[in-house]
Amino acid sequence: MECPCGSGQDLADCCGPWHAGLALGVYAPTPEALMRSRYCAYVLGLIDYLVATWHPSTAPGDLELQPVKWLGLEVRHAVTAGDAGVVEFVARCRVNGRAERMHETSRFVRERGRWYYIDGQFTEPD
Repeated sequence: MECPCGSGQDLADCCGPWHAGLALGVYAPTPEALMRSRYCAYVLGLIDYLVATWHPSTAPGDLELQPVKWLGLEVRHAVTAGDAGVVEFVARCRVNGRAERMHETSRFVRERGRWYYIDGQFTEPD
């Protein structure tokens, strides 16, 4: 199966190892890899992975996924500086039959060698 993150690789060679390895201490090595694996987790309905990769200071108590058909991901910019990272992306989806685009700049932090999603700033669709 091709990875939903749009890398062109198989899921097993791309985001799959981060999903499967979380319990074994195998983590996404960069903010971009974590963001891509989180997008895949939304596509695949992996709520436990989403919660586990959300920084505890900003994570929701419970997470319920809305019925969304994810259509694609475009990473526009990714930068890492020490233990902080930012990834700008556009995710396309269909909600209730209507096409939508989610443009977000997400912040990440690395603690004890592991990257976490902190939060995101949405931008109006372009």
